Amino acid sequence: MTLKFALLGAGRIGKVHARAISGNPDAELALVADAVADAANAISEQYGCRVSTIDEIAADPTVDAVIICTPTNTHADLIEKFARAGKAIFCEKPVDLDVTRAESCLKVVRDTGAKLMLGFQRRYDPHFAAVKKAISDGRIGEVEMIQIISRDPGAPPMDYIKTSGGIFRDMTIHDFDMARFLLGEEPATVYATGSVLTDMTIEGIDYDSASVTMTTASGKHCTISNSRRATYGYDQRVEVHGSKGSISVENQRPFTIELATGDGYTRPPLHDFFMTRYVEAYAAEIAAFVSVVKDGASPSPSGEDGLRALLLAGAALRSAKQGVVVTL
Repeated sequence: MTLKFALLGAGRIGKVHARAISGNPDAELALVADAVADAANAISEQYGCRVSTIDEIAADPTVDAVIICTPTNTHADLIEKFARAGKAIFCEKPVDLDVTRAESCLKVVRDTGAKLMLGFQRRYDPHFAAVKKAISDGRIGEVEMIQIISRDPGAPPMDYIKTSGGIFRDMTIHDFDMARFLLGEEPATVYATGSVLTDMTIEGIDYDSASVTMTTASGKHCTISNSRRATYGYDQRVEVHGSKGSISVENQRPFTIELATGDGYTRPPLHDFFMTRYVEAYAAEIAAFVSVVKDGASPSPSGEDGLRALLLAGAALRSAKQGVVVTL
């Protein structure tokens, strides 16, 4: 049976998910809704789906699941609406910027028995997934220390920064989820620092450079390094050190070639955008969500995973502002 999906939000990430749904043999992109008519029409024309409204999609008994790619401040309301409508839900992170609102939303999800999966695509990147498997298989023994480097080629527009919730809730939140994914334990303490080094116009609004150190109750360490400016491309690296060895993920390039001449060795530049770096991850996470809807698999990352990452982001922001270690 082919499952019918509706896409809510036809912006850049909506386009990525539309492509992933349409490429899945068990799924059909049936409907699309967006406040911007041109954006919805573009998706409709490209994939042959029908333009609709939020209310019509919620009331449509043929729709099995929705993909929420709308602005963050709409996520919680839409999750609740479609949970009550009996639809399976995939939502881009976060559930909400406010922890209390996120908790109340997740209560509705639990009460209705709805399936909710959050969009932390890095779990489905084949490179990070291979690291997780090596850890699970005991290849490096007990995890002791993790280093996560996540640096963007450039900052988003000021309008986006003002509504994003800040670097910890918008950018580092992916690293918080990856830390939990790889540590196998919940961080117990968080210490963070933040600076404005790349764009002084955001001074007092946000940070563009941040470092985070987390420790679990058993003493495992994780350090995270973030920057909004990496002149050499999209910098995404992870190293996990264990009792029997270590494993790491290097930066990925569009082409894995190396040129050797009398001047030395050169390689192509890194990816310059997260949507090209994580093409495989986006497709794999939508495939996992299709399995959730079709086979009843447990959603991962779940709404609870999203809440945990949000709590870590809030702790990091408090730590950076107050210069203290925050205990969770």
